[in-house]
Amino acid sequence: MPTSFFAAPGRFFRGNLHAHSTKSDGALEPAEVCRRYQAEGYDFIAMTDHFVGLFDYPITDTTNCRNKDFTTLFGAELHTGSMENGNLWHIVAVGLPLDFTPPDAPHFKAIEGSETGASLAKRARAAGAFVAIAHPHWSGMTLGDALSIDAAHAVEVYNYGCIVDNDRGEGFLTLEQLLNTDRRLNLIATDDSHFNTPDHFGGWVMVKATENTPEALLAALKAGDFYASTGPQIDDIRVSDDSVEIECSAATTIIMMGQGSSMATLHGTSMTKVTLSRERLKESPWVRIVVIDRAGKRAWSNPIWPDLARFGPIWPDLARLELG
Repeated sequence: MPTSFFAAPGRFFRGNLHAHSTKSDGALEPAEVCRRYQAEGYDFIAMTDHFVGLFDYPITDTTNCRNKDFTTLFGAELHTGSMENGNLWHIVAVGLPLDFTPPDAPHFKAIEGSETGASLAKRARAAGAFVAIAHPHWSGMTLGDALSIDAAHAVEVYNYGCIVDNDRGEGFLTLEQLLNTDRRLNLIATDDSHFNTPDHFGGWVMVKATENTPEALLAALKAGDFYASTGPQIDDIRVSDDSVEIECSAATTIIMMGQGSSMATLHGTSMTKVTLSRERLKESPWVRIVVIDRAGKRAWSNPIWPDLARFGPIWPDLARLELG
């Protein structure tokens, strides 16, 4: 049985969901950020400037950067205080309306008594945004912190800017701890580009949509119709009772991993189509696929819940997400 979005109509569009400009602490004007991403072969970008009072709570309007081959999504990196370690919350929200109501976040220091991260994430999702927990390793996020965010669609498991600048750019442990509590979350790879260090063009998402428009891309993101990559392509994943079949660009290692230490791994040369047995993962409620190429670049599928034979989460109705 094919997973849902590989069999669906449309094509894959490459995009970065985490970027900054001179509207907050980035080095380049928004138009130049967009120009560079298009020049590097991207199909879309979400500008996510820091949503704090220091920068007048920007949701950067990049409408003028759109053209027939490139589109943009409005968004922001939302902040409020504080996590268990006393640091400010960082939440990526893509698809925000320009009039989204700010929290009490005048600067990059946590404000006692300000809105919780959970509340801010719920408000962003209720406003129509695709919500992701940003760079949990860099933030020093605890499991308690992560569990409190029950309105997220995804965890940022690869943040190229954090990889480059401090080697704390991964969030796989946070993702899997949440999956193991039956949170149906997806995963994203991003740049977190500021262009003041070599923090760009390193991680992205490949979104399956019928057209390269903000509306179609946002709907596909919310549906989980995408995978994350630093290089390789994933062309198809088919799930059966006993195995998972993967088609991809040339790979040297393909891994299916599940809850705990369960996994199935195949090493080879220029592999483009493989079948991995689910025997060692039969008790795992979820599995995810990792494709590694000869250069060590990786692509990651969203978690697959085999009993559903589909990608992506089952979300509660927004009406059940109490704001507060």
